[in-house]
Amino acid sequence: MIAEHTLTEQYYRVRLHSETVCRGLETEDYVVQPIADVSPPKWHLGHTTWFWETFVLMPNVAHYRIFHEDFSFVFNSYYETVGKRVLRTDRGNLSRPTVAGVYAYRAHVDEQMSRFLDTADLSPELYGLIELGLNHEQQHQELLITDIKYILGHNPLLPAIDMPVVTRLETHQSPADSITISEGVYTVGYQPTGFHRNGQFYFDNEVGAHKVYLNKTTLAGNLVTNEAYLAFVEAGGYQNFRHWLSDGWAWVKAQGIKAPLYWHQIDGEWWHYTFDGLRLVDLDAPVCHVSHYEADAYARWKEQRLPTEFEWEVAASTVAMDAVLRKFNWGSRWEWTNSAYLPYPGFITAEGAVGEYNGKFMSGQMVLRGASVATPEGHSRPTYRNFFQPDKQWQFTGIRLVNQ
Repeated sequence: MIAEHTLTEQYYRVRLHSETVCRGLETEDYVVQPIADVSPPKWHLGHTTWFWETFVLMPNVAHYRIFHEDFSFVFNSYYETVGKRVLRTDRGNLSRPTVAGVYAYRAHVDEQMSRFLDTADLSPELYGLIELGLNHEQQHQELLITDIKYILGHNPLLPAIDMPVVTRLETHQSPADSITISEGVYTVGYQPTGFHRNGQFYFDNEVGAHKVYLNKTTLAGNLVTNEAYLAFVEAGGYQNFRHWLSDGWAWVKAQGIKAPLYWHQIDGEWWHYTFDGLRLVDLDAPVCHVSHYEADAYARWKEQRLPTEFEWEVAASTVAMDAVLRKFNWGSRWEWTNSAYLPYPGFITAEGAVGEYNGKFMSGQMVLRGASVATPEGHSRPTYRNFFQPDKQWQFTGIRLVNQ
């Protein structure tokens, strides 16, 4: 939510947060790319800066001079409309530009954006684009945290790092009663009321409010804990095909999966990597870094299931926002749902590069709801639709069950 008179301040607050996430890194950490899904921190810092230069400054500032002619090729992510780009798998080969060069790029663009925001008469369309840019950078801040954890969590030394923006990774839950949804017809999705500068931001994949019929459903008030999930591990859950979807079982066998990401069994005890280094698994904390395949298998083992994204949204919406953490324990883990990521009725892909933001990914992915400890403050709402492929573990993902 952005008030007009604080737009420049909001811009700098978001931009500074990206750099705060990285302040514990050594120079060498900025370039590492262990797998294709994980981008080097340096690339995230450059890409979010490229967004502002490409979509705001270049089209709207007369005689704007780009910082470097190669940076569009280097820091474009997946925007076919904008032109050629470095293959995602090659981002870790970018020893140049240097880390110092990327921070100089950020400083240049921030100075130009400050002048622009202080003087421009923003149209509703341009204001909306700036809001999108801020939320886009917030998404990359969460990706920065998860990618940094993957980079360091696969360093043989398992080093600790100062990550001040994630203060309680092992968040304990407040005791919470289950939440029951009555049988009936509900309206889901974000319902915009027209352009208003003090309104809540929303992504295009949330729009298209529509009615859904739901059976009476009871969602657990608490997320599945490490202790509860460990029982599944020790009961041979990863060795029994009966609990798994076919694709999930193939993934388990092909990848040799035996536990959540970052878990290590040492001398008969389970440890996991955290930003504080290797620590014993906290049994009371919500399980984290599980794929949709694992979440679904655990639910089947418990003879329960995952909620649909609509059941989750209705349940979350019934809880007063100031009591969500107390009554629904929402916000410590992204929660896998049983819903495929598909367009809502009437979804329209926007023209140009902005239209590539969400719609092109509506295939082969599952919806997550809520937020995690890595999610920037204010970057969540009941209608927010996160999405990833079902095998992904590196996000801060967890499990909420529904009674069958």
